[in-house]
Amino acid sequence: MTGELRPMPQDWQRALAIVAHPDDLEYGCAGAVAAWTASGREVSYLLVTRGEAGIDGVAPEQAAPLREAEQIAGAAEVGVHSVEFLDHRDGVIEYGLALRRDLARAIREHRPGLVITLNHHDSWGPGSWNSADHRAVGRAALDAVADAGNRWIFPELVDHGYEPWAGVRWVAVAGSTRPTHAVDITDTLDRAVASLAAHRTYLEALSDEPAEQHARSFLEEAAREHADRFGGRTCAAFELIGES
Repeated sequence: MTGELRPMPQDWQRALAIVAHPDDLEYGCAGAVAAWTASGREVSYLLVTRGEAGIDGVAPEQAAPLREAEQIAGAAEVGVHSVEFLDHRDGVIEYGLALRRDLARAIREHRPGLVITLNHHDSWGPGSWNSADHRAVGRAALDAVADAGNRWIFPELVDHGYEPWAGVRWVAVAGSTRPTHAVDITDTLDRAVASLAAHRTYLEALSDEPAEQHARSFLEEAAREHADRFGGRTCAAFELIGES
């Protein structure tokens, strides 16, 4: 894809990030989150699972609290202090009404102007298939934005005090193969590295490389990937869906 990436919209105050696993946001867009919170905006995280199936050598009942704690620590590094976990099973998330209802409930509760999610497309690029969890959560997040604004979809949510919210103006998809917008993360890259490195147990299970070194090498490369389309600036890129 060619063409310049446009700056992300600035006229919003509250965002809700919805992803499948601990570390999804840290690999995808923590530098942008750090820039937004530094400017006074509020960002909350919603994790659909606790990442319990993510470490081969650690049983799920032991991995879940470890990964939950690392996610909370990683979020704090970029100014996020609201982190909620659902209890869908890691690795086997099912797209469907239960997931849409949970996400619509969260959107009604947080009332964001911007929803952030991770790549919901079939692949990360040629020869690289995206995981079922990412695809299910990303697509459910897009659908839940509409669900959240319609009182006749999941009317039981209204019965529990979650009034409709039709105020989401955009969904920003991190890691998309079709980016349209970006955020300059020149000043927040170090905070993004610290955020990803907070997932120490997970990263050390992936590689013999120290967590900080892995985080920096991955994020520096990712930040340069679309720089030529964003005035040469290191950036976090998004596919923006919603108002033009």
